Amino acid sequence: MKKKDAALYFLVFFIAAIFVKWMFSNQDEEYILLTENKSEHSNSSKKGTKTVAIPKIPEVISYSFHVKPILSDKCYACHGPDEGSREAGLRFDTKDGAYIPLGENKDRFAAKPGDVENSEMIQRIYSQDDHKLMPPPDSNLTLSEYEKGVLKKWIESGAQWDSHWSFKVPVKGALPIVKNVTWGNNEIDKFILKRLEDEELLPSEIASKEKLIRRVSFDLTGLPPTIEETENFIKDTSEKAFEKVVDRLLNSNAYGERMALDWMEVARYADTHGYQDDLERIMWPWRDWVIHAFNKNLPYDEFVKWQLAGDQIDNASLEQIVASGFNRNHKITQEGGVIDEEYRVEYVMDRANTTAKAFMGLTMECARCHDHKYDPISQKEFYGMYSFFNQLKEKGQIDYGEIPEPYVALDQKTIKTELPFVNIPDSITEVKLMVMKDEKGIRKNHLLKRGLYDAPGEEVSYALPNEVLPFSDQYSEDRLGLSQWFFDDQNPLTARVMVNRLWQQMFGAGIVITADDFGNQGALPTHPELLDWLAVTFKEEGWDIKSTLKKIALSATYQQDSKITPELLEKDPENRLLARGSRYKLPAEAIRDNALLASGLLVKKVGGPSVKPYQPKGLWAETTSGVGLTEYIADKGEGLYRRSLYTFWKRTVPPPSMLTFDAASRDFCTVQRQKTSTPLQALVLMNDPQFIEAATIMAIQVLENDSFDEKQKIKTLFRKITSRSPDEIELNKLSTYLNEQRQTEIVKKTESKVTKQSVTIPENIPPKELRAYTALASLLFNLDETITKS
Repeated sequence: MKKKDAALYFLVFFIAAIFVKWMFSNQDEEYILLTENKSEHSNSSKKGTKTVAIPKIPEVISYSFHVKPILSDKCYACHGPDEGSREAGLRFDTKDGAYIPLGENKDRFAAKPGDVENSEMIQRIYSQDDHKLMPPPDSNLTLSEYEKGVLKKWIESGAQWDSHWSFKVPVKGALPIVKNVTWGNNEIDKFILKRLEDEELLPSEIASKEKLIRRVSFDLTGLPPTIEETENFIKDTSEKAFEKVVDRLLNSNAYGERMALDWMEVARYADTHGYQDDLERIMWPWRDWVIHAFNKNLPYDEFVKWQLAGDQIDNASLEQIVASGFNRNHKITQEGGVIDEEYRVEYVMDRANTTAKAFMGLTMECARCHDHKYDPISQKEFYGMYSFFNQLKEKGQIDYGEIPEPYVALDQKTIKTELPFVNIPDSITEVKLMVMKDEKGIRKNHLLKRGLYDAPGEEVSYALPNEVLPFSDQYSEDRLGLSQWFFDDQNPLTARVMVNRLWQQMFGAGIVITADDFGNQGALPTHPELLDWLAVTFKEEGWDIKSTLKKIALSATYQQDSKITPELLEKDPENRLLARGSRYKLPAEAIRDNALLASGLLVKKVGGPSVKPYQPKGLWAETTSGVGLTEYIADKGEGLYRRSLYTFWKRTVPPPSMLTFDAASRDFCTVQRQKTSTPLQALVLMNDPQFIEAATIMAIQVLENDSFDEKQKIKTLFRKITSRSPDEIELNKLSTYLNEQRQTEIVKKTESKVTKQSVTIPENIPPKELRAYTALASLLFNLDETITKS
């Protein structure tokens, strides 16, 4: 393990340990509830052995979808794009390379179309001789019988070649013909149903209205529906009832906040510079712009162009210049003794890598030190892209308190007249925001040998991966030209990558599940024709993000119930075919915001500086050098209850509860979060003061309502937290639990420390009742149903 990785793992473990200790120090025994987190994808062991059937070899072999993934996984390391590691002069990543004559006499061929006997590849993969066998035993790679069969059949059928699927311009083909013509709401459903019919599966029934409005509310706004909103939807029996809900959500301020949440991780946004001392920076006005851009539905091509090159647009407005702050969200060091040029180069690398992953879905960083080993990206092309971000006059190491140049100063008057979407408090007279401003010609662009800042190689020109789309003289050699290249009608990646992430937002996984890798090592699309149809439609409709999300939400595919059957569990355990609704854990921010909204604590103010809700005492001091931001002082009042989007993000010590629920660290661009289920997550829900406080307040609310009997109190808590009504069995179980809590002896004081500070308990509420109902609300916050999108 690298020293850097070891240090990171130690830091995460250390933060988690402090966080758990802090949670328990704030928690009374009567609030500690034991809940069971059940996952539909349980990995429980089973007795006996299971025979795994060999997959059926396709009738028609596609090079791109069947053959290339095998070659990429098992052959490219020695016979791929990287010339430095290529052996025997053989390469399988190009047509000419695969068919080239081999040997001294040039009379042998690795792949000879239609001729299995004389195709060296087939002889080698079936060889019993370890000296001839491919892949060689010492590579620790093996081919399955299915993979061997595919390669053999490919040769037999003529070894037809094709370029990588994602490098071909998407085409909007005809809609599939399906047998069940009565199912489906729009074109999306045709593609999904065709695949289900091919697999002899049936789609699921529509989800209940309560589940449906909760699902779409979280997906489009990151917040649950209120009881009133749910009631209105249930009562609306019109054909367009759900469409009205979708339109309302898309037109709400909360929509922009939800969309901005994902974009913060794409842009690696933080409120500090990072590295050892990790001092504070001001970037929140850029975040306010992102929220504003999503809410006004700025077309995606403009949204990207302004962020990549807003400063280079002719007569650029201040808003467009502010948008270019996207490129300045990377880490910046304040540490003394560092080599300035080394870190400046790292900042340029970060901008290039972020742009490639965010808008191309490619791992271009793999070509920093040598040609990419799996994708057709040369080291020279990597530095051609690097060049677009290399003309900024910036320092590698800044002084304490220094605002990294270039920046724009925004005062109250400027914001009021030109940037009204920026929510600047009256207490702040001016902010200085980092933006882009090139000074072309200040340095030459060189390939860096082995990726080292002090090993310049040949001079390079502005370039991008030729296999994707050549960068010709029709584009200007600057970041504006780069944005033009991204939105050229012949660029095969930009639209695909974005609609895939929108699909991921709505279903939990993209049509390409590796949202960060559309290259040879990435996953194949489960529904390639659908992905292309969505991509072309996205472009045809003017890069309209809201329109794409609405189309997905209104599909019958999206509205299916998530109940899983034994047949679906066996045939499609990960729900890749979408014969049912998606079911997965909500994002960290949505879990916390659900508790805030359900309890009435949520402050819905949009934008402004970041805030500091509850966090373990002393955490910053324990994990810093003793200089800079060493003490975390939690806010009082509304700062405790803003949406999680606005939580202060210290890059070296991110909010621990969010990390526990899989939020990214924001050290680098992230387009896809991990999804885990760990004991620490349950401890957060049971012991985090934010959840204890919300549970206490909800208990007070129902106890103060004299018109409610016990069942009505339970129903109210259940509906507010889960968005649905409990059935009689659930009511009886919860009532029994409530009685058990009433009988529990008081070992400690009723109120936790946080409750004493922030909640006023009416004198007329009996302590036992408060304790019992608080425990009940806490239990409901811990339900799998509460924290899971289902």
